[in-house]
Amino acid sequence: MGRVYNFNPGPAALPLAVLEQAQQELLDYQGSGMSVMELSHRSKEYEAINNQANERVRRLLGLPADYKVLFLQGGASLQFAMVPLNFLHSGKTANYIMTGSWSEKALKEASVVGPTHEAASTASENYCRIPGNDELTLSDNPAYVHINSNNTIYGTQWHHVPAVGDVPLISDASSDILSRPLDVEKFALIYAGAQKNAGPSGVTLVMVRERLLADESKSVPAFLRYTTHAKADSLYNTPPTFAVYLLNLVLGWIEGQGGLAAIDEQNRAKANLIYSIIDEHSEFFRSPVQVESRSLMNIVFRLPTEELEQQFVKQATAARMVGLKGHRSVGGMRASIYNAVSLEACEALAGFMRQFLQANG
Repeated sequence: MGRVYNFNPGPAALPLAVLEQAQQELLDYQGSGMSVMELSHRSKEYEAINNQANERVRRLLGLPADYKVLFLQGGASLQFAMVPLNFLHSGKTANYIMTGSWSEKALKEASVVGPTHEAASTASENYCRIPGNDELTLSDNPAYVHINSNNTIYGTQWHHVPAVGDVPLISDASSDILSRPLDVEKFALIYAGAQKNAGPSGVTLVMVRERLLADESKSVPAFLRYTTHAKADSLYNTPPTFAVYLLNLVLGWIEGQGGLAAIDEQNRAKANLIYSIIDEHSEFFRSPVQVESRSLMNIVFRLPTEELEQQFVKQATAARMVGLKGHRSVGGMRASIYNAVSLEACEALAGFMRQFLQANG
């Protein structure tokens, strides 16, 4: 049948070159006589994969020496709990900036552990924008400030780093990690499920400053402590070996594209292509997101009626474009254009949008 244009929000498109290499190595990884899925995680072959992935993350993001790179499991959802379990100490309050559904879930999980505070929120505006620095109000004795750097459901993205002073800043970057250059040193901890820009589902990338690790709780079970995994180089228990292998291949692919500056340029070109159609025909394609807060990863838009939206999805699917239906909680359309979604795919979507407008506008 051939491959489709994949606009799924996650798990999402992977680079074709990565899939082809994985296919070639599936039965026999580099002469080992085994698949990566069969290798011992204590073998020299897998240790080399783990180390190379670590080094590539450090190079791509320009990580300073005092940051640890971890490959964990459980996705961002487990991080929602691990962060407060380790860093929300007695007498402190966890601060969350609310920008969407994932912020709400992170806050809810932290509230089980201890006191929380909404430092800012755009919920009353249906999360149509990112709060400005002048809207932030931190609690007394803040343990940390948590943000979601990109919001897949509402189509918003942070294009500035919130000013929180000396308070540790923590980011869930699951849907835009490795999609653009990042000033890592402004963050104490960054975590990201790999399944959107960095690899397949099953592995979570964590980057954490050692100074924050020194403040980690000692009363948390060993497996839920970051230091446990840092000391073991992410090999404390059996890791998701095939997921880390694919993550490493994607990291190599990003380097081959020219690194994060080149990837960012590509992503902006793709996003501008689709946003320009929405803006040129705003009487038909309506963006609910304020321009300055628009995501470069998840483009959300509405059509004049729900009937037309259903027709749009049906016809797009017939044209071999999948994953364009918006999240069930907000409806509408959503095109997720992560790193591996090609310019060709976005050009095809743009052409389809023009045709659909001519036929129904």
